[in-house]
Amino acid sequence: MQTSMIAAIYKNFLGHAPDWYKKTIIAFLIVNPFIFMVDPYIAGWTLVIQFIFTLAMALKCYPLQPGGLLLIEAMFIGMTSPGHMMHEIEVNLEVLLLLVFMVAGIYFMKDLLMFLFTKLVIKVKNKLILSLAFIFASAFLSAFLDALTVVAVIISVGLGFYSIYHKVASGKEFHSEHDHTSDDELGSHDLEDFRAFLRNLMMHSAVGTALGGVMTMVGEPQNLIIADKAGWDFVEFFIRMAPVTLPVFVFGLLTTVVLEKTGMFSYGAKLPTAVRQILVDYNDHMDKGRSKREKAKLVVQAFIGIWLIVGLATHMASVGLIGLSVIVLATSMSGVIEEHALGKAFEEALPFTALLCVFFGVVAVIIDQGLFQPVIHWVLSFEGETQMVMFYLANGVLSMVSDNVFVGSVYITEVTAALEAGQITRDQYDMLAVAINTGTNLPSVATPNGQAAFLFLLTSAIAPLLRLSYGRMVMMALPYTVVLTIVGLLATYLGLADATQVLYDMHLIEHHSATGAGAPASGH
Repeated sequence: MQTSMIAAIYKNFLGHAPDWYKKTIIAFLIVNPFIFMVDPYIAGWTLVIQFIFTLAMALKCYPLQPGGLLLIEAMFIGMTSPGHMMHEIEVNLEVLLLLVFMVAGIYFMKDLLMFLFTKLVIKVKNKLILSLAFIFASAFLSAFLDALTVVAVIISVGLGFYSIYHKVASGKEFHSEHDHTSDDELGSHDLEDFRAFLRNLMMHSAVGTALGGVMTMVGEPQNLIIADKAGWDFVEFFIRMAPVTLPVFVFGLLTTVVLEKTGMFSYGAKLPTAVRQILVDYNDHMDKGRSKREKAKLVVQAFIGIWLIVGLATHMASVGLIGLSVIVLATSMSGVIEEHALGKAFEEALPFTALLCVFFGVVAVIIDQGLFQPVIHWVLSFEGETQMVMFYLANGVLSMVSDNVFVGSVYITEVTAALEAGQITRDQYDMLAVAINTGTNLPSVATPNGQAAFLFLLTSAIAPLLRLSYGRMVMMALPYTVVLTIVGLLATYLGLADATQVLYDMHLIEHHSATGAGAPASGH
């Protein structure tokens, strides 16, 4: 039977995505112009919900294509403009450069990462201790590096472990070529248990990046924006956040202990004995067969790792440029000089970079259609501790559906305007800045939309291998979301004002003048 041209075009549309999914996207594209003609505000929220749907269905179809189609249509019907989208991309250029160069830089350091983390997983047999080690390491690194960089490291390690086991379980040697995405030759319980074990470590680590990222001005992009507006340096930022961030960090670790002990929310998965033996054998094989040149590579990569941490912690240059320096140093000292060998490193990051640009287009729609304006004005109508709590909650809820960088920057801009208009005092402003920072960083772990690091994990090569879907990520993040949000809320409502006063009395921080807002933060 001959296929008609229309049927062929439909077959090609979104490839092998399920038929119901294709029809849903087509329905979105048909109804959106009509909704926009009736009410642009409702059309804006409809587009945001549709974009979240494409993210939720990331394992059915990569969100770039359907999300991109929705955004292109939104521009044609006037929901935003290419110029505004370009402006949002320019504002977030550091994040994009970070993705392009830092993720590729991490790829060229995977020998060292596999060496270190293999030792960690083999030596630490207690799953609870291992989980705490992963969440603590992720939090510590995220306080100095960007969360995306840390998640890229963890993904690289997880992929390395998965491919080693998959290769051996398929009857191959450690050094053989192998496609670890095909499960045709495997059907063992060990593979499922290993997937669950790696899912646990991935989610603990992702939450760790939020726990550490909220503490310092270099932890997340919006932290930099808030510190810049408030005129805080690195130390002052850390001290002002501490009354909220330190209790949250402690309770975050306690949550890990409870989850691993009880096995709730699919945590507590153990490393199967057979898999551990394969990793031990791999470690022994690598240790015995390591040549002088390979040892030299590890030493050089260790020095590059130190340069990476020092460069980022001291904010020596833009994060993306430091990532570029890592690529240059790691490849030149490892003998990687062919163009095609360099190309492999960029395969993981570039699709996500493109998706993030589409996301910034959706942010442009949110701004142009004023989707958050009613919430912002409503929150500013409160006073005192209630106002701080409402800021924290409003930022948290909006950060669950939108990018926390955007939410944080919108709110701090509005609060700075309120200070300049004389609606609030400078001390109030500083407290609200703490509520905005913690509000955008903590509850946003609820969904992959809120944190770029979570979205990167969802759309990475490891997610389908570990069966880590949008729904599963939300479910596994739920206990952390509840604990971090509530502890952050209580710390903001009950302790922030008193603790800040104690810090003033101890002269660990000083009062700023009302004109201090918007002054550049020292050291940035």
